[in-house]
Amino acid sequence: MIDAEMLLYCWGDLNKDAASGVDHVSAAQYAKDLHANVAALVEKLKEKRYRARLVRRSYIPKENGKKRPLGILVIEDKLVQLASAKLLSAIYEQEFLGCSYAYRPNRGPLDAVKDLTYELQCGAYGYVVELDIKGYFDSIDHGWLLDMLSLRIDDKAFLNLIRKWLKAGILDTDGKIIHPETGTPQGGIVSPVLANVYLHHVLDLWFEKMVKPQIRGEAQWWRFADDGVCAFRFKEDAERVYRELPKRLKA
Repeated sequence: MIDAEMLLYCWGDLNKDAASGVDHVSAAQYAKDLHANVAALVEKLKEKRYRARLVRRSYIPKENGKKRPLGILVIEDKLVQLASAKLLSAIYEQEFLGCSYAYRPNRGPLDAVKDLTYELQCGAYGYVVELDIKGYFDSIDHGWLLDMLSLRIDDKAFLNLIRKWLKAGILDTDGKIIHPETGTPQGGIVSPVLANVYLHHVLDLWFEKMVKPQIRGEAQWWRFADDGVCAFRFKEDAERVYRELPKRLKA
């Protein structure tokens, strides 16, 4: 699925100013012999010799005084992940529902706010349930995610690539290596679309196919990444979904 032509195309979209990973190879250094490096990378992918490298962890300060962990990939992992993210987006853009706004072409937070505001002002909705999934990107179940992907993708080599990134070790600032058991690849370019696929199955399809047909009145659901809002005409419908949401996320 990923060839030299696609990787060279993706190179143009790669952030060349980002910090280097554990191999300390910068984008400028890699670009000095770009075509040969990409050709060698493609051969590794074809011969199944490609291995995801350790993710270098760094910390950046937050406004509240705490620090946010940041994952930094080596340049080749960034490049292959970018190509994979483009492929996944092309596949799943046909699948994602209109209620999903994050990490999609020609959609963003302003679109979500605009549509939500219009429906709440003009629709027959009297009750709202809000959802904010704490630590979502770090808690995604790897097995469930891969099962979800396999429903749409039958290329085992491609799925194995994603499995490698999910399991890639993280080199912390104290020199210790962390092996994640859950969560999307830290700092991964492919992480946003993987997170979207997961909640597409867990929440978007669930609300559309299971919640709506079983409640009394009109209902609508909007989601931006791990934040969601659902609106209902009747109080009992809102209360029912309010009780069901935590169970759904735990399951």
